[in-house]
Amino acid sequence: MALCLASAGAAKVLQVTAFMLVWTHSVEKVDWQEDWRIDGQGLHLVEARVKGSGAGMEPAPDARLVDGWWRWAPQVKTPPEVVLGNSGAAGEWRICVEGACHPLSGVMGYPVGLGTTTLRACADPPS
Repeated sequence: MALCLASAGAAKVLQVTAFMLVWTHSVEKVDWQEDWRIDGQGLHLVEARVKGSGAGMEPAPDARLVDGWWRWAPQVKTPPEVVLGNSGAAGEWRICVEGACHPLSGVMGYPVGLGTTTLRACADPPS
């Protein structure tokens, strides 16, 4: 399995089975992180973390504070895809793989601007 990204009519395939999404909240100016896993069933949200709370970004009731981050395992259905929007107010989404994080524009290879980017699990392309 791999991660397929689509934005503004262009597509990109990342050969990964796990990744982290990171963004900065536009009002609170703190980071939110999500760990995702990819398998034959799709995308699975494994853990979410946030450095603070407020303005619609409260941690889940079962979150625990570890090293300054509220951490929890969201109980959500496997989505067929994740659509990322960009308000332009807080910088870009970042995708991290094996500790290296890159802005979405860097991953896609062109400025994604305020458009949406769709993430989904996909089969590995032929070699």
